[in-house]
Amino acid sequence: MSHDIVDLVTPSCTLLAFGEPTHQEPAFGRVRNALLARLVDRGFRSVALETDRVAALRVDAYVQGGPGSLDSVMAEGFSHGFGDLASHRELVAWMREHNAGRPAAERLAFHGFDIPTENYSAPSPRTYLEHVLDHLGLTPGLGGTLAGLLGEDERWSRQEAVLDATRSPGATPGAEKARALADDLVVTLHSRAPELIAATSLADWRRARTHLTAAIGLLRYHRQCAEPGDRGARVTRLLATRDALMAENLLAIRDAEELRGPTLVFAHNLHLRRTPSAWSAGELDATWTCAGGIVAALLGDRYVCVAGSVGRSGALGLPDPEPDTYEGFLQERVGAWGSVVRAAEVGGGRERTGAEPAKGYFPLDRATLDGFDAVLHIPDAGAVAAPAEI
Repeated sequence: MSHDIVDLVTPSCTLLAFGEPTHQEPAFGRVRNALLARLVDRGFRSVALETDRVAALRVDAYVQGGPGSLDSVMAEGFSHGFGDLASHRELVAWMREHNAGRPAAERLAFHGFDIPTENYSAPSPRTYLEHVLDHLGLTPGLGGTLAGLLGEDERWSRQEAVLDATRSPGATPGAEKARALADDLVVTLHSRAPELIAATSLADWRRARTHLTAAIGLLRYHRQCAEPGDRGARVTRLLATRDALMAENLLAIRDAEELRGPTLVFAHNLHLRRTPSAWSAGELDATWTCAGGIVAALLGDRYVCVAGSVGRSGALGLPDPEPDTYEGFLQERVGAWGSVVRAAEVGGGRERTGAEPAKGYFPLDRATLDGFDAVLHIPDAGAVAAPAEI
C-alpha cells in the first residue's frame, strides 16, 4: 500500500506539491527539507514556499551566494512570521551551502508564491510600483502622481481597509487610476525589455516584473476588500482572490524554471488540493477554488500533489487518532513517515474531531483526500528530528 514519495515523480511531473495540515507542526518543514535534498538527484532545481514572492527575492539572492547574514535574510525575506521557523532557517542555510561552487544551471533557486498580505491587512502597492518606475527610469515623472493617487500607506495597511468595505481605498478613483497605470506599465516593461535587459540584466528585468505583478495583485485584492456584502461572502472572495494570485505566481515560477528542472512546492493543504477548499468557523462557511485546483487544471499531469497528515503531535496537543478516522487508518498502516499512501486507498469512516482549531489544523476529510494524489502521514511528529532524513 505504501510507496516511496519520490516514486510519484513521473517523467511528466514538473511541479510536485507537498502540503501540511497546519503551519504549527515543525515536522512537516523538516520532511520538506529532506525531500528537497533527495529530489535534487531527480533534477529538481527550485523550491517554492507559501511566503511573499517579492520578499523571497532576498532569500534567493542569499542562497545564490549573495551578501548579507542569515539572520537578516530570515528577518527580511519571509512574510507571515515564517522567518522565525527553525525548519525554514535550516533550509536556507543548506541551500546556500549546496549552491556554493556550483554552476548556475545546477544551483537551487528559492521562490515565494504568496502575495504580500497578512490575515487582516494588505499593504499599499506604492513601493512595488515605485520599484518598477525606477527600473524604467520614470520615477521623476510619475513619482508625484503615484503618491497623489494612492495617498498615505497607512490607509491601505490598516485592518479596517480589509475588514470594512466602507473604509477600503480599493475602489477609490485614485485606486482605479493606479490600476490603469499598472496595466500600462506591463506594456512598457515588455516593449522595452531588449533595451532594459541590455542595460541591466535579465534578472533585474524579472525582478521588476515580479514587483509589478505584486502591485497589480494588491490592487485587485484591495478592490475586492471594497466590495460590500456580509462577512462570509467578503471573506470567501478574498480567499479566492488570494489563491488565484498564488496560482498565477506558481505558473510564473514554472515559466522561469522550465529549462532548469522541476519545482517542489510547500504550503498548507488548503492551497494545494485539486478540489475546492472549504473553511467553516462560527458563522463563516467558505468554499473556493484554491491555487492547486487552478494549477492542476492548467498543467494536467505535470502537477502532482501530496497531502501532509499527522497522527500524534505534541505541538498541536494531538493524541493518537481514533481508529475509525482517516488518520487512524493511516496510523495503523504507515510505519516509516517517508512513505506515502495513494489517497484513493485511504479508508476510515470519519473526520477527526477534538483538535484545537486555533492551531490552524485541518484534519483529513474525504474532500481533501479526493483532491490529492497521495498522503504522507507522520505517525509521531515528535520522532522527526532535525534535520530529517527521508
